[in-house]
Amino acid sequence: MQDLPLQFTDGHLFLRLATDLWLLDTGAPWSFGRSPDVTVAEERFPVGDDYLGLTAEQLSGFVGAECAGLLGGDVLGRFDWIFDVPGARVTVAADVMALQGDPVSLEEFMGIPVLEVKIGDEAFRMFFDTGAQISYFQHEALASFPGAGRLKDFYPGFGEFETDTHDVEVTLGGTECHLRF
Repeated sequence: MQDLPLQFTDGHLFLRLATDLWLLDTGAPWSFGRSPDVTVAEERFPVGDDYLGLTAEQLSGFVGAECAGLLGGDVLGRFDWIFDVPGARVTVAADVMALQGDPVSLEEFMGIPVLEVKIGDEAFRMFFDTGAQISYFQHEALASFPGAGRLKDFYPGFGEFETDTHDVEVTLGGTECHLRF
């Protein structure tokens, strides 16, 4: 088990490994970065130099923070994680960690975790994507939620775009929260 510094900047989670920041992105199946490998919890992983044409340099520009690369499902899925965002720490372990709280089942689609959330009285299966600063919900009900302004975002292989957002109340397990969609 290893305790590491976590940084939350402009809607993005970054893990500090040695002197480098790495974007934590459960929505990306593969990791990439400036170096040919990355070490997490004393395990070394080879990483590519891009993901769908997106390089670490371009990623840094999109997220507004200098980062060495992106940690995707190939690395993140190897460990159990506890994120303490207010405490700016993450605990990572190669073995299964005993956790408290309400369990939420996850499935996978192409290496990306999928979970069920409730919006209003309806259940929806959604990607659990820690690399996205906003959530995506293509459903006619979205227009019925309060507007939250326009936001500039990006998607690998597509590039930058601007979109209208809405503040949506979501229930995950037994927890209610508001997310920007």
